[in-house]
Amino acid sequence: MELITNDRLKIAIKILRACLFIGLIGCALVTVGILGVLSYAKTQGAPPLAVPLSTLFYAEDGTLIGEERHHGETRYWVSLDDMSEAVIDATVSIEDRNFFDHNGFDYKRIGGAVLADIKAMAKVQGASTITQQYARNLFLEHEKTWNRKLTEALYTIRLEQNYSKEEILEGYLNTIYYGHGVYGIEAAANYYFGKRASELSLAEASMLAGIPKGPTHYSPLVNEEKAKQRQNVVLHSMVENGVISKKTAEQALTEKLIFTGSKVVGREDIAPYFQDVVKKELHSKLKLDQDMIETGGLRVYTTLDPDLQEIAEEKVVNFVKEDSGIQLGFVAMDPKNGEVRALIGGRDYEESPFNRAIQAKRQPGSTFKPILYYAALEKGYTPSTQIRSELTTFSYDDDRSTYTPRNYKNYYANDSITLAQAIALSDNVYAVKTHLFLGDGELVDTAKKVGIKSKLKDVPSLALGTSGVSVLEMVNAYATFDNGGTLHKPIFITRVENYKGEVIYEKNLKPKKVLDEDLAFVTTQLMTGMFDEKLNDYTAVTGTTISDKLTRFYAGKSGSTETDSWMIGYSPQLVAGIWTGYDNNEPLTIVEESQYAKNIWAGFMEEAHQDIAPKPFKPTEGVVGVYVNPDTGLLPTKDCPVSRLTYYKKGTEPTEYCSKNVEDVKKEKPKKKEEKEKKGFFKRMFDWF
Repeated sequence: MELITNDRLKIAIKILRACLFIGLIGCALVTVGILGVLSYAKTQGAPPLAVPLSTLFYAEDGTLIGEERHHGETRYWVSLDDMSEAVIDATVSIEDRNFFDHNGFDYKRIGGAVLADIKAMAKVQGASTITQQYARNLFLEHEKTWNRKLTEALYTIRLEQNYSKEEILEGYLNTIYYGHGVYGIEAAANYYFGKRASELSLAEASMLAGIPKGPTHYSPLVNEEKAKQRQNVVLHSMVENGVISKKTAEQALTEKLIFTGSKVVGREDIAPYFQDVVKKELHSKLKLDQDMIETGGLRVYTTLDPDLQEIAEEKVVNFVKEDSGIQLGFVAMDPKNGEVRALIGGRDYEESPFNRAIQAKRQPGSTFKPILYYAALEKGYTPSTQIRSELTTFSYDDDRSTYTPRNYKNYYANDSITLAQAIALSDNVYAVKTHLFLGDGELVDTAKKVGIKSKLKDVPSLALGTSGVSVLEMVNAYATFDNGGTLHKPIFITRVENYKGEVIYEKNLKPKKVLDEDLAFVTTQLMTGMFDEKLNDYTAVTGTTISDKLTRFYAGKSGSTETDSWMIGYSPQLVAGIWTGYDNNEPLTIVEESQYAKNIWAGFMEEAHQDIAPKPFKPTEGVVGVYVNPDTGLLPTKDCPVSRLTYYKKGTEPTEYCSKNVEDVKKEKPKKKEEKEKKGFFKRMFDWF
């Protein structure tokens, strides 16, 4: 009996020793395994924190004008500094109150959860830390498998090894789901309360902090009663965590919350044609790929002026009949820096996203003439240069072709007219004669100087704008005249930041002096003649129909073809241009349709300048203003007393006096008394100036 006992004792000791040995090996294996996992995690380095984020587009005044959403999801990224303390305290208290003390795993909480689950014989309590949840949100699907759990643990270790607690918490708050397609606290604050995350009150923050546990159950827009109960749990956890008092919690719980259910603070989704251009520039000029543009969480600061955009769109609606098939392209630009302030590419973006302000190439008609006449000024023309205007057939291409330009309604002076008259009256014969005088390539070269990139056909009719160009090109060309001959490339984007707020692009485009500033001013002053009073007896200036609507200094030129109607003009502060017509090149047969461009332009410019003091075009140092007789371009006398202030480059101003013989004076038709007393706005202003 004793022997048996001793044998059993020996066996027991052997088993104990074996177990101890195995235990030590197991413990060692576990230790080695843990060290291996830690080492492996270390070698893998920092996991990327990038997630699909909405790219935001801002106007020049900082208002939000639109966003690029990933699969319809709204995702923004803001720093912890741009979140209210209440948001941070509420989230940490309800999700992981020991967050700042553990290394990614809360073992005490895990043990408690296991006991609770065993007691209930069901999964009743979660133990995931904020780091674990963040790892899951960043890298994993939410299937419940051991493989996913192990991978989650690995990513949790990697996050804790490579990022600070603040970086992890910031990432978590920017990626958790708050329901309704909204990810991150900034998007949630926008969606539920129409606020930024930095503006949330304790009551609002505690309401939002309760949603991620079950967005379909605790969204106040789905079930406000359940959401309120969950808010109470959040506030109670904050009291237990010592971040607020019980009294403060009670006050927050009773606070009346107003839900907006709106996804964006400020203006949203305006100027869709403009935004399309911005997106294309991000790709073509900044070389950003489509994924980065769509999901990179970029903040794109643009040049758009929301007020000017609204004015432009309003004028289109006011002047163009709703049932009209007319389309249009419109651009407004700051001439001093080339920044595009407003853009319309068509009447209905949803119906047609084709951008007629940039993509369409239409014949500019007489709006091309200022470019021609600047080239002529460089070759010795002055505002007083006279050419005979009469029906003329021109031969070209070594006499193998002919061209006969015609004036509007076939009106011709059948006499000599000055350059100043030719541009104001839009005389086509004068323009073609000038173009042929300049010689091959001169007009094309000048057009390229002022930013025209479209291919131009160098034929006699080019003087009348028969080669297609875009509205943006023409507005940019006029801005060059307005800016004293300095060319700016059109600018749509001023700055781009990544989701961290780091600047990855900032405009640094250098302007280029392409024109003589004195002759650019002379060209500008010539274009004011479009809005002046009648210059001679055979026709009126082309701006007659809108001149009575204008109250300040403008320079401009209208243009028309059988299928196109244009108006481009500027003040010292703003340049704008518009094309109207049919996409299918249908002729403009209705008089009202041919006036849309002028009326929209005039209405826009007047309202755009409403709060800006009138400012004349400032003469350059190299020009001189002289009163000349508009019919002759010479100095006035008692025989031809009518005069207009006209600018010349110094040394080219007229020195001869106008003279008319008695027979010419007798042939003149006497003016009506009211016509004699009347002076146009621009003549009065120039007389004063």
